[in-house]
Amino acid sequence: MPFFAPSFMTFLLILFLVVYFLSSAIKILKEYERGVVFRLGRIIPVKGPGLVIIWPIIDKLVRVSLRIVTMDVPAQDIITKDNITVKVNAVVYFRVMDPIKAITEVEDFYFATSQIAQTTLRSILGQSQLDDLLTKREDLNAELQKVIDFQTEPWGVKVTAVEVKNVDLPAEMLRAIAKQAEAERERRAKVIHAEGEFQASQKLADAANIISTASSALQLRFLQTLTEIATEKNSTIIFPVPIDLLKPFLTQEQKTVSPQSSGEQK
Repeated sequence: MPFFAPSFMTFLLILFLVVYFLSSAIKILKEYERGVVFRLGRIIPVKGPGLVIIWPIIDKLVRVSLRIVTMDVPAQDIITKDNITVKVNAVVYFRVMDPIKAITEVEDFYFATSQIAQTTLRSILGQSQLDDLLTKREDLNAELQKVIDFQTEPWGVKVTAVEVKNVDLPAEMLRAIAKQAEAERERRAKVIHAEGEFQASQKLADAANIISTASSALQLRFLQTLTEIATEKNSTIIFPVPIDLLKPFLTQEQKTVSPQSSGEQK
């Protein structure tokens, strides 16, 4: 009876089928990955992480990452509530919380989240004024995060944060804002100067009240003023003499003049 040994080509074919079966059946999922498996088109429990074995041809595995995704929202032309056209771009942070919903509820959850972010950015910021867009950035970020997360929740996607990055203003608005900032700085300078003058006047009034109640303080102040004048190296100093120093001489003069006047009358 003749013996037919398998040929080398048959051996290679069998080896290829074994390798293909093993590579198709054995999957290794990382710690941050989960596997959504369709068995004959039906969902079975999520697999992973680690070693996962599936049936080739019968099962189809879709990898889903559970890490936070950083998605850049392209610049959007937005007309604010006060009719000013600006360009605004943002960044959205989200992650998949339910792998099955992320695969079965929407065709491409990344693209869908991107489109929702763009439309929501135009809608929310279009209801705000320019001043709010520039000064109340945190409130707008919170509102954007709330609205986008509400719309992506049925897809098993959680939006953790939304940040408005840049607000590009027209050239004429930049000039107007610069003028406004300059006027604001001038207003503050005038207010500070006025407050300084007011405080100085209060201190002078307090000093005048103290000096008026103590004559010795007035004399000390007078001597201090003379000292300050002397340090200026002036060639001529006008020395003010208090009228109290001349009062005795004026009284004596009046007494001398009075007898003479009375003698002439007699």
